[in-house]
Amino acid sequence: MTSANEAVSAVESRLKDLGITLPEVAAPVAAYIPAVVSGNYVYTSGQLPFINGELPAKGKVGSDIDVDQAKEFAAICAVNALAAVKSQIGDLDRISRIVKVVGFVASDPTFTGQPGVINGASELLGQVFGEAGAHARSAVGVAVLPLDASVEVEIIAEFI
Repeated sequence: MTSANEAVSAVESRLKDLGITLPEVAAPVAAYIPAVVSGNYVYTSGQLPFINGELPAKGKVGSDIDVDQAKEFAAICAVNALAAVKSQIGDLDRISRIVKVVGFVASDPTFTGQPGVINGASELLGQVFGEAGAHARSAVGVAVLPLDASVEVEIIAEFI
């Protein structure tokens, strides 16, 4: 809840315009922390598409999960990564650039559309940050992800 004296960041305002509320940082499911600052960079751990602490669906893209749904999950992962960044730097307006996005897609053995799935995260970051959201990226197909999630995304953000 924002008090009358507390300014809403421009980034969070853009998220709100997109119908997105920044969630609480997802609790780690193993021995790690959600994000680490080194110099002027925040490195997030891989973020799953948790909504209110739950995965909206489980399984492999191309058999259990369709591409459009997986793309939406990648965008949710990016939002969760932004929450992890905010937990470290306090204000998302401090982000000067999204440097890198790494996306993992739990894929049916015949599925080869991983870049299209991870576009969900990349497109969201572009909508929110404009030119500063353009980033280097990897989109990798994997056999399985933690908790049988279909998508996992991590980001590196530069801040001032």
